[in-house]
Amino acid sequence: MTVDDSGSGEDAQGADSGEDPLALRLEGLILGAERRYTPFQAARSAGVSMELASRFWRAMGFADIGQAKALTEADVLALRRLAGLVEAGLLSEAMAVQVARSTGQTTARLAEWQIDSFLEGLTEPPEPGMTRTEVTYPIVELLLPELEEFLVYVWRRQLAASAGRVVQAADDEEMVDRRLAVGFADLVGFTRLTRRMEEEELGELVEAFETTAADLVAANGGRLIKTLGDEVLYAADDAGTAAEIALRLIETMAHDETMPELRVGMAFGTVTTRMGDVFGTTVNLASRLTSIAPKDAVLVDTAFAEELIRTQDAPASEAEAAEEAATAEKEGEEPPVYRFGLQPMWQRPVRGLGVVEPWLLTRRDGAP
Repeated sequence: MTVDDSGSGEDAQGADSGEDPLALRLEGLILGAERRYTPFQAARSAGVSMELASRFWRAMGFADIGQAKALTEADVLALRRLAGLVEAGLLSEAMAVQVARSTGQTTARLAEWQIDSFLEGLTEPPEPGMTRTEVTYPIVELLLPELEEFLVYVWRRQLAASAGRVVQAADDEEMVDRRLAVGFADLVGFTRLTRRMEEEELGELVEAFETTAADLVAANGGRLIKTLGDEVLYAADDAGTAAEIALRLIETMAHDETMPELRVGMAFGTVTTRMGDVFGTTVNLASRLTSIAPKDAVLVDTAFAEELIRTQDAPASEAEAAEEAATAEKEGEEPPVYRFGLQPMWQRPVRGLGVVEPWLLTRRDGAP
């Protein structure tokens, strides 16, 4: 049914149910279909059990609605597609639920951001006396097709990049348990800031930090895993890339007087990847190193340092680098150029991980 201004259809349904008429009109516009089914009817129409339908809906992040008539033809089609992938043997039932959950979690955050930040600014009443609700519908109507196409474009680009990484894996096991460099970047003294700053200022600081970090991680070949307000988690396929990102984060934040100091901890090793997140001892070690890192400094674990030395991104020691330079000068050759320097720190116990030897990562003078 086409949404119109006559007060019938969804508007009348809203009046009966006590729901806001504009909210219903927006729902109809965004979903492109009217409410027709109860959950039981939708499951039956899709040819799936109510139990499986409930699992899919909850995985996508939707609340239980009892047997209210609130679902559309699109909901039926989505159920039918997921169930069809299972029936065809392309996905197991457990994997289909994971697909629903990962998609729901990712798009829920995107939708919240778009409404809270993007649409909120665009729907400021343009004239005195107008309400925001009066301008929201036409704005959404104009933006919806453009945002939808852009979302699909970015998803395809990300899917292509991720698929490329998977097919380059050495074996099937490496596709799940991979050797990666993992880094945590953490704002120092953030808890104290929350007590001193107004909420709006704090929000702006967090947004600036997350935006800067995300841009630097992407631009230098890493992958942003998640942001946690005052902390970001990223990963890279090699230690050199992760090291470059860490130092650029420190250098960039140090030049911004509005930002607190930053500290970074990194580790290299086997990582389990699942639903876009990373898990395992390597991730835990990177987190612990961050908590003990000095202000505006980067700490790495021994495996990370050894990987930088193996790839000749860092010398085994400054004494060895000086000896190599002297030998090269005698023989009239160019000395090796290392991007990074490593300084061993005192060994210390780390909760849950035993004794570790952190290394202080720096950028060497004259490094490219």
